[in-house]
Amino acid sequence: MAKQQQFRYFIQTFGCQMNKNDSERLESVFASMEIDPVGAPEKADVIVLNSCSVRQKAEDRIYGIARNFQKLKEQNPNLIVCVTGCMPGRDKDGRMEEKLAGVDLFFPTHDMVHLPKWLCELNPALRKMDDLEKDYFALRPTLKKAYQAFVTIQTGCNHFCTYCVVPFSRGLERNRSLKQILDEVHDLAARGCVEVTLLGQIVNHYIAPDPQYFSVNNPYKKSDFAKLLWEINHITGIERVHWTAPHPIFMTDEVIDALTLPKQLNFLHLPVQSGNTSVLQRMNRRHTREEYLAVVKKINTKKPGIALGTDIIVGFCGETEEQFEDTVSLFKECSFDISYTAQYSTRSGTLATKMFHDDVSIKEKKRRWWVLQRLMEDIVLEKNQQYVGKVVSVLVEDATHGWCTGNSSEMKRVRFKGDASCVGKIFAIEIYKAGEWMLWGRAVQ
Repeated sequence: MAKQQQFRYFIQTFGCQMNKNDSERLESVFASMEIDPVGAPEKADVIVLNSCSVRQKAEDRIYGIARNFQKLKEQNPNLIVCVTGCMPGRDKDGRMEEKLAGVDLFFPTHDMVHLPKWLCELNPALRKMDDLEKDYFALRPTLKKAYQAFVTIQTGCNHFCTYCVVPFSRGLERNRSLKQILDEVHDLAARGCVEVTLLGQIVNHYIAPDPQYFSVNNPYKKSDFAKLLWEINHITGIERVHWTAPHPIFMTDEVIDALTLPKQLNFLHLPVQSGNTSVLQRMNRRHTREEYLAVVKKINTKKPGIALGTDIIVGFCGETEEQFEDTVSLFKECSFDISYTAQYSTRSGTLATKMFHDDVSIKEKKRRWWVLQRLMEDIVLEKNQQYVGKVVSVLVEDATHGWCTGNSSEMKRVRFKGDASCVGKIFAIEIYKAGEWMLWGRAVQ
């Protein structure tokens, strides 16, 4: 009997944690078809590019890589090249797909449930299988690390911030079944997972479509997201709970109170985008500078010592020097531990492109970026000195050359002496030295 050909796939992921989680779902699809992963596209029978549309550079990379794959198709005529993720989701007129000569499948994320059927149509030698669940949320991700997992609770967005492509690339907000979420987290805990990160476009606006699965003794009454956090905190085996990214206007009293739940990380990433109210209005962020600062004050009162991260866009349409200085002063007042700062770039199809003129020069955007970068480095170096002599809780993610590295509950990178047996475990570490982006410590017996 002739030996059946073994097919292989390669996935390259761009963009955010949600895209990474979607790629883990794609891996589960391939596993169900008995197609094995491979570490290089040259060795693959199926290549998937999971695309990002947040910046034009991210899209340009997809075009460039796809052109390179045309050469691989000359060597392997049966090679199937796919593009999924945010680009297909927002390609309403087909112009993006037209630029991707040699790409066989171009589909939005939620259509990955049809991938087995499409692949078999292109290559009948592939293993045929029953139809997958119609809802891609039901696809369980393939975990890279047994001790750590992303759990998507929501996708899409209804807010239409003027700079953002998400409502166009991922559609309107869809909240995942509460039962699905809890079942997945219980399953993760049973398999040894100790840390879960909940993902959503506006994660703290989660609304359960099946609220009957909340416990009757759940203390939260108004916020489904706070209720969900309470439920996950009571799942045996899960030791650390994180979530990203919330919106300031949904940081209600209950959600802020949930920051004090025992398994919640001592860190919150709360995007602000600008420190000037007029700029925020042009961005359609729906909060003012004063409202954001009031939320941060409430958070610090409820959870003193919590580490804060944020997202900021510099050089948005019409941003004056004075308006940028408002962002600088807000940064100082909030004393952020980390900021993911972006230089504004126009995105086709967004409201900002239609309504405003991109009138801040590239040179000035770079200058403003460096002002915030240096400010962040100064603040974090000073704040990190407060950890010297203190004990922090660290989940070890890597061990090389006798040193273990992982994140503290404050999402600070920590390094201490140890070996591979420490990976996936949580240690109490006393800090003896602090730099900008690394704390060094010793394990406490």
